[in-house]
Amino acid sequence: MRKMKRVLSLVLCLIMLAGVLIVGSSCSTKKAGVLRVGMECAYAPFNWTQSDDSNGAVKIVDSESYANGYDVQMAKKIAADMGYTIEVVKTEWDGLIPALQSGKIDLIIAGMSVNPDRSKVVDFSSAYYNANIVVVTMKDSPYASATSLAELAGAKMTSQRGTNWYDLLAQITGADILPAMDDVPSLLVALTSGKIDAYTTDAPTAMAASYANPDLVTLVFAEGKGLVVSQEETQVNVAVKKGSADLLKGVNAALAKISESDRETIMKNAVAQQPLAN
Repeated sequence: MRKMKRVLSLVLCLIMLAGVLIVGSSCSTKKAGVLRVGMECAYAPFNWTQSDDSNGAVKIVDSESYANGYDVQMAKKIAADMGYTIEVVKTEWDGLIPALQSGKIDLIIAGMSVNPDRSKVVDFSSAYYNANIVVVTMKDSPYASATSLAELAGAKMTSQRGTNWYDLLAQITGADILPAMDDVPSLLVALTSGKIDAYTTDAPTAMAASYANPDLVTLVFAEGKGLVVSQEETQVNVAVKKGSADLLKGVNAALAKISESDRETIMKNAVAQQPLAN
């Protein structure tokens, strides 16, 4: 009798385990053929929100809106090479890494750079774009003709929260460094309304802003007179959950097939197609 009970218990355990495995498989990203990609959808030309699917935009999960931009188009290329489609999960910048760690998303493709703190909690791919860090101000600003960081002394400056851009402001001696802002649109509003004199960002984002607003000017300083930036800080990378070796390998293999000229073409298209440019 005891033997029979043990057999029945074992059978029940096996049935329960099979049920768990089946449920787990049905939720698996690979099983569904989908990669869930996190991004702000508010960081043109890398990513933005639009009202339709024009120019290859992708519908945002749980939204009637669509996402497009350099990140979206690169995500589609990466996913296609790996045999997947993508879902865009709109996520605030500060929530991207927690969303990745919790399994809400599979990849962060959001113009994110490598830094020591992030590398402790996520794994990064090879670079999918190289972007210099620049300073943006207004053409009628007293700082518009600055040729070195030293000439920005006294300027009210800030950048986006949680980015390398904000950390680099510490290099500008004498500048009035204000609290970081939530996103790039907030920076633009603050600059054009006179609340700040300048902000740091990457070159593509500055180019997109200037494309839409001719009153902006981008300051690019000669070597030795500008920001000291490491190569890692000028690159943007795909982030995956720590330990996701197979996924990371697939992403890197896909990126290796996208030429530099193709990347530049995608970026130029993104700058021209961003909502503020039309």
